[in-house]
Amino acid sequence: MFTVLLKFSGNRGNAKTFMVDHQAWLQRGFDDGVFLLAGSLEPHQGGAILAHNVSLAQLQSRVNEDPFVREDVVHAEIVEITPSKVDARLAFLRP
Repeated sequence: MFTVLLKFSGNRGNAKTFMVDHQAWLQRGFDDGVFLLAGSLEPHQGGAILAHNVSLAQLQSRVNEDPFVREDVVHAEIVEITPSKVDARLAFLRP
């Protein structure tokens, strides 16, 4: 399981230009069953994604396709998490 942090760069002013394409990229991640959650980093710092069912290499490739990443609107950081204790409602996340 991974957390992807998408933190705004100096080009954050270009976010509006690429927002539709970024939203389409996010939707593909949900449609493919890779993204579980996406939301904002507050206050207005960027975004975060919870991802699973993907290798680190596959996720890095997917993140590199994000228009926000390609156009340097955000800098991406991927953090890998190996769940060891999980609430029963999230048992599907256990490796």
